[in-house]
Amino acid sequence: MAKTYFFTGFPGFITSNLIKEISTSNLEINKIYLLVLPSMKAKAQQQINELIQFQPNLFNKLKIIYGDITKKHLNIKEEQLAILKKEVTHVFNLAAIYDLAVPRDIAYKVNVEGTNNVNSLAQQLVALEKYVYFSTAYVSGNREGIIYEHELDAGQSFKNHYEETKFKAEKLVADLKPDLPITIIRPGIVVGHSHTGETTKFDGPYFLLNYLDRLQKLPFIPYLGTGNAEANFVPIDYILESTIYLAHTTISNGKTYHLIDPNPYTIKEVYQLLMNTYINKEPRGTLPLLIGKSALSFPTMRKWLKVEKQALAYFNCESFYDCTEAKNDLAEASIHCPDFKDYVPVMVSYYKQHKHDLTKQVPIK
Repeated sequence: MAKTYFFTGFPGFITSNLIKEISTSNLEINKIYLLVLPSMKAKAQQQINELIQFQPNLFNKLKIIYGDITKKHLNIKEEQLAILKKEVTHVFNLAAIYDLAVPRDIAYKVNVEGTNNVNSLAQQLVALEKYVYFSTAYVSGNREGIIYEHELDAGQSFKNHYEETKFKAEKLVADLKPDLPITIIRPGIVVGHSHTGETTKFDGPYFLLNYLDRLQKLPFIPYLGTGNAEANFVPIDYILESTIYLAHTTISNGKTYHLIDPNPYTIKEVYQLLMNTYINKEPRGTLPLLIGKSALSFPTMRKWLKVEKQALAYFNCESFYDCTEAKNDLAEASIHCPDFKDYVPVMVSYYKQHKHDLTKQVPIK
């Protein structure tokens, strides 16, 4: 039976690549509806043109619907809503603000109220086979120790408003599990493709590359803190392959998955790997994390280094994410996460080629 998809978060990187992944699968596609903010019209159309160039059979299948997740009924026209309610079999909800420095009011409006509005639509879809919600592993907030996929609310506090509002949003989705075929995806920090290095945003480990790029001429560069926390980086291709598989199997109904590196390196090991690969140096000595945070309290320093201060909070939060459910269910499809050290060279190579592209650099405030 042909599938009809509804995506939020277009023309974002993960959403666009999920559509690519679906288009090259054996799935029979009826239509792919893309919720797009009117202000993103030009960018969305450009992305659609690229998707059609990549896969010409998408030409008659991609359909933009202008709307806004923060509005009632997603601000979609009544006649279009009627079509969605009748046709859509799969919802992929990726619309969110992915920014560690986002103000709380904006994060709450988009991440929480927006998710609630998408939930309302999902409850009205008569042909719904799967509702895939993209959360984040970091809904665990400041919790340390082992964190399991079935856990969510443990009374945790949060490092930033992004984590807090994604936690609240995930709770809203999880509450619907008894009534809808829901699969919740909790990625780690998503990086570029493990074969090409392609990405649209230099955050996460790329902040470390920005930092090393600025300081590479120093006689030596120290470690930042002890770096004992795990670095949960996952390449986009693992996220795409896993998500498409889990979205089309009933085994994932009602489950939450940590899509993380099952054998993660520590921050210290990642720091060393990136420094070796990018500037061919070894770290020497240790700069206390408190000093690093103090330096990044100054906007001029943050902007010069191209590093968000909030990123350092992940250097000393010793959380260990269990991904047994994901490993077991993905093993049936022979889907496995690549080893970080194996794709560091291609990630660094892509960064070198595109580090001056301002559209990829996160605006630092």
